[in-house]
Amino acid sequence: MRTVNPPLGGFLRFEASKGFTLLELIATITIIGIMAVVILPKWQGKSGFEERAFRDRVIASLRYAQKSAIATRRTTCASFSASPAAVAFRISTNNGAVDCSTGSILVGSDGTQLMVTAASGVAFSPLPANITFDAAGRPVAAASIALSGMPASLNITVEAETGYVY
Repeated sequence: MRTVNPPLGGFLRFEASKGFTLLELIATITIIGIMAVVILPKWQGKSGFEERAFRDRVIASLRYAQKSAIATRRTTCASFSASPAAVAFRISTNNGAVDCSTGSILVGSDGTQLMVTAASGVAFSPLPANITFDAAGRPVAAASIALSGMPASLNITVEAETGYVY
């Protein structure tokens, strides 16, 4: 019995591919869609982290200003500005002062001026009134601070009687 060797390339010859299969196209489009949803917002800086980080820094700074008022027995003030969104802090020079007009800048724990500035695209909505903590750490009035792009449940609140900031 004589055996015949298969032709070069095997018994089955495939024609040259003329395109992609439907399955390959669907898989590629799905992967590109997932990447666009996940990666594109990070490149544009619209992930929501900027607003949340600014909110957390403002809360921490307001708490620091309140504790500084209690520790030094002097009035501290937080002043809000709109463009860019920022909060600057001052401390009065006199014990029992009504405001911080005769004061100096409040120095933060790192030895520099205590000031919080937002990244671009973050704003107060609307611009809040200045907050003043007396020597006992109580604010002159309760306050609610809203940021654009944040749900109302994440507004910054300063309680009237205790000065608790959350």
